[in-house]
Amino acid sequence: MGRNHEGRARYRFKPWNVGRWVLWGLFALVLVVSPLLWKSGFALTMLSQMGIAIIACLAYNILLGQGGMLSFGHAVYTGLGSFLAIHTMNKIAAGAIWLPMSMVPLAGGLGGLFFAALLGYVTTKKAGTPFAMITLGIGELVWSMSLMIPEFFGGEGGVSSNRVVGEPFFGITFGPQIQVYYLIAFYCFVCTALMFALTRTPLGRMLNAVRDNPERVEFVGYSTQRVRYIAFMISGMFSGIAGGLAAVNFELVTAEVVGAARSGAYLLFVFLGGAMFFIGPIIGAVLMVVALVLLSELTPAWQLYMGLVFVFMVMYAPGGISSLIMMNLRVASFGKLRPLVASYLALAGTALTMLVGAGAMVEMVYHLQLNEALGPELKYMGATLNAKGFDSWFGACFILAVGIAMFELTRRQFARHWGQTQEEIEKEIKRREAAL
Repeated sequence: MGRNHEGRARYRFKPWNVGRWVLWGLFALVLVVSPLLWKSGFALTMLSQMGIAIIACLAYNILLGQGGMLSFGHAVYTGLGSFLAIHTMNKIAAGAIWLPMSMVPLAGGLGGLFFAALLGYVTTKKAGTPFAMITLGIGELVWSMSLMIPEFFGGEGGVSSNRVVGEPFFGITFGPQIQVYYLIAFYCFVCTALMFALTRTPLGRMLNAVRDNPERVEFVGYSTQRVRYIAFMISGMFSGIAGGLAAVNFELVTAEVVGAARSGAYLLFVFLGGAMFFIGPIIGAVLMVVALVLLSELTPAWQLYMGLVFVFMVMYAPGGISSLIMMNLRVASFGKLRPLVASYLALAGTALTMLVGAGAMVEMVYHLQLNEALGPELKYMGATLNAKGFDSWFGACFILAVGIAMFELTRRQFARHWGQTQEEIEKEIKRREAAL
């Protein structure tokens, strides 16, 4: 409510964004219903890891997507948050402090905030490539310290604890995995909502401005270093919460959590999901858990496959999966999506053909290198291949070559259809503007 120049009260009404409420309601419903649909212990473990990964990837995207800060060492803050959380759990078990187990992730968040404030003050002095190199150096420094200070990092064995300590609270002991999942789901929903709210604040808008045009930000009187520093601390806090949840979930923290591989995973999957959209890191987090848990169990060459996926995404969809979704939602809003369905099916079929041929060759190479003692034969997609046989190699090469040729022809045809569709959409937009 405000007042006009005559002193009379003036009321302003802002309609509710119904679509946003529906989306957040669906997100909460998915978090609540998922463990009721997938009840196995393995499924609960996967869902728990997805909830943790969503917080970690969204926290990383505060830097990458919203602030344009490419970090190669962000696992430092999730990892140190995990170590502080598990030491807190041990203090609770020893009776040195009293704290509900449900509050332990906040201890990890405070740890992440502290180290982000300490290390980020130096890190955010620079931007661009120097910032990336500094984060890489700090990441390697902390990982080296994990081997030099076993009192805190636990050496090669890490630090273990027990989350079932103290008196049960309303029967909640956090012994069953389902209870741990709902704790993670609660933190996931709250942290996701808070990080989304950050994007709508003046700080979030200024962070976008620092990403897009830092010179203009300095010109209007804001300190780009201070904006980056505040964002870095907020990102570190949420990363620490994710690390604290991981400590509660696994009851074990090792030096691996601060390593370069974990930082690289955050970067890779946030990019695959789409760093420029808020939903992108959520998609990337789900893919990260699926790749690290499921794909790694199916084949020893899973890292090679992920590298190939990353290369193809950079070549054909640099905006990530979320950008593809948004582009097709725009096409669908103009009623132009149905003619493209056949082209999408053709692209998927030819890409699958290409993948089958390439996968057969990769699996035979890995079999010869790692499992030669088991004989030359291996199972691949229900078929038996002979890694030393000419027929298997010829068949794989033939399928790969056919797949590549068909994919390229289909891609060119799709590009023409897509271009025509975009032209029609632009004409429709101009027609609507002229009608107004």
